[in-house]
Amino acid sequence: MKIDRHWPRSSGFALDLRRYVAQGGHLRQRRPVLLVPGYCMNTTPLTFHPSGPSLIEFLVARGFEVWTSNLRGQGESRSEGGTRDVGFRVLALEDLASALRHVREHTETGADRVDVVGCSLGGTYVFAYLAHHPEDHGIGSVVGIGAPLSWSSAHPLMRFAFGSPALTRRLHISGTRRAASLVLPFIAKRAPRLLSMYMNTSIVDLSRADELVKTVEDPIAKLNSEIARWVESGDLFVAGINVTKALGRIDRPLLCVVANRDGIVPPQAARSALDAFGSAERHELAVGDDQTWFAHADLFISRHAETRVFAPLADWLLAQS
Repeated sequence: MKIDRHWPRSSGFALDLRRYVAQGGHLRQRRPVLLVPGYCMNTTPLTFHPSGPSLIEFLVARGFEVWTSNLRGQGESRSEGGTRDVGFRVLALEDLASALRHVREHTETGADRVDVVGCSLGGTYVFAYLAHHPEDHGIGSVVGIGAPLSWSSAHPLMRFAFGSPALTRRLHISGTRRAASLVLPFIAKRAPRLLSMYMNTSIVDLSRADELVKTVEDPIAKLNSEIARWVESGDLFVAGINVTKALGRIDRPLLCVVANRDGIVPPQAARSALDAFGSAERHELAVGDDQTWFAHADLFISRHAETRVFAPLADWLLAQS
């Protein structure tokens, strides 16, 4: 693959965008694809897979021009006087907006719209952006991979972690990646059931856990407090707009990828955007069954991700192009 680095500006931050294409690839038959990572993560699990092609490698092999966007607090995005302690408004309406604008201006496909794949909370950023840009969004189609919109239920541990907006606002946590590098291999080997809300360890190769933990970023206190209010109320409000209600004006094709035993984003939350979008083209990709169940991380790094997630996702994007 050929990789280009880009640094669009957004309210005091230089964002870490990267463009991936096949050497000598022909790209003008389809729109560029922008991948948006989620909560406390960067693009590592999109570029690295422990036992097969990553999502980016798979899409590039299928002829797509793929972009990744590390917003502030992710990857190598760096402050140029701006603050990292922000919430949905800045992340979705400033950082993501800058990334989308940059991709449209610098794509070599000739397309004037971008297909967006929001991963977990990255999908929520996309929903919030669309809620504020019902007509001038510049988006072709939307994929949410385990991406929540409305919370009708949440795992007890999630409700505990985000139980108090006021408390989470005061907690500033650092060293998360270092802690994960120490804890993940131990738990995976000694008590894998403790990870079951996040991954099915029987279908993930954890022999390279040192690479996988590179995805972990420190949480953002302001964002945490807003997530806590969101989980408590069920609906997300960004800059005074109820995102769920506002999406009724969006006519873009939507694909929701739903893991059957996801403890981070339960199936009801992961498919909630299907009821909200005003589009006539709304599709669900249900992943996992009783024999081979899928949790959150399995959608990106399991041994079955290529056949059960990447391939049908690529086929769907091709159909939209």
